[in-house]
Amino acid sequence: MFDRLEDLLIRYEEVMGELQEPDVANDTDRFRRLMKEQSDLAPIVEAYKEYKQCRQDVEDSLAMLEEESDEELRELAKEELNGAKARIEELEREMKILLLPKDPNDDKNVIVEIRAGAGGDEAALFAAEIYRMYVHYAEGRRWRPEMISLNENGIGGFKECVFMLTGQGAFSRLKYESGVHRVQRVPETESGGRIHTSTITVAIMPEAEEVDVELDMNDCKFDVFRASGNGGQCVNTTDSAVRLTHIPTGIVISCQDEKSQLKNKDKALKVLRARLYELELAKQHDAEAEARKSQVGTGDRSEKIRTYNFPQGRVTDHRIKLTLHKLDTVLGGDLDEIIDSLIAADQSAKLAKMNEQ
Repeated sequence: MFDRLEDLLIRYEEVMGELQEPDVANDTDRFRRLMKEQSDLAPIVEAYKEYKQCRQDVEDSLAMLEEESDEELRELAKEELNGAKARIEELEREMKILLLPKDPNDDKNVIVEIRAGAGGDEAALFAAEIYRMYVHYAEGRRWRPEMISLNENGIGGFKECVFMLTGQGAFSRLKYESGVHRVQRVPETESGGRIHTSTITVAIMPEAEEVDVELDMNDCKFDVFRASGNGGQCVNTTDSAVRLTHIPTGIVISCQDEKSQLKNKDKALKVLRARLYELELAKQHDAEAEARKSQVGTGDRSEKIRTYNFPQGRVTDHRIKLTLHKLDTVLGGDLDEIIDSLIAADQSAKLAKMNEQ
């Protein structure tokens, strides 16, 4: 590990040197690449520098204890020694986590698909609530939400909703949200006051660039039709809605959110690229089944990951057995405690697997 850290420290200093060159700003691609590398290396390099300083502090404190006879100074040296040793242990764990292979998709924007499952109208109403939860979370992190397609049920519920969240690290934070979300509550439509269980599915997909997915436009069939639902006269009286069919996979995407047929085509292609990229990632994950088992959750849409229980005001994430009694704030977009716990559990599982090897 320490040989690798030394190599990273050397590379960091080389990058900083290159950034100081007078002509580097004239080459936009090179400057952007160097800034990205510097940003990626900085946390691990700073931790390693602090680690080296702590090791030096340990040596200095031990030398003082050997040479010093003044009891007050010896106590001070002991305190510094204990503090430095404790910090070294913390830093060793931090550096191991920072050295874990980084998910190449972590910095990407995400496309989110929410679909109502078992429970009819109640599931659709819950799907709309989960959509709002993610939008509130995104706004708190200054990400930009953008609706791609929406199929409503007429009473404020969403049968299906596809939207994009644009912002730094969106996929790294939301990638654990894929799966089945379950709600337990008395539906507004239920007169007997019985608690019902309904489900929705959430799929979190990294936005795929053209370089990530080879898409042959000859495999794509576009149909245009008149949009339905809310949207005003312009949307509803022109053939602006687009239905995209990917012939090899049978994937069908409808998009009618924009007034422009061209913009709807562009949005549909974004969703298609993300779905094809997700299929490719799933193949890779299947090929690396053992590595996949070490992660928290499989990202499988059929995996029940979380329950939102309204009578008890609690949210339970089943993968890490975390229960929070603050349902209202979670649905209001306060997801950080759950997401931070999932990230920590995932890192711990990967570290444990790395130590076994």
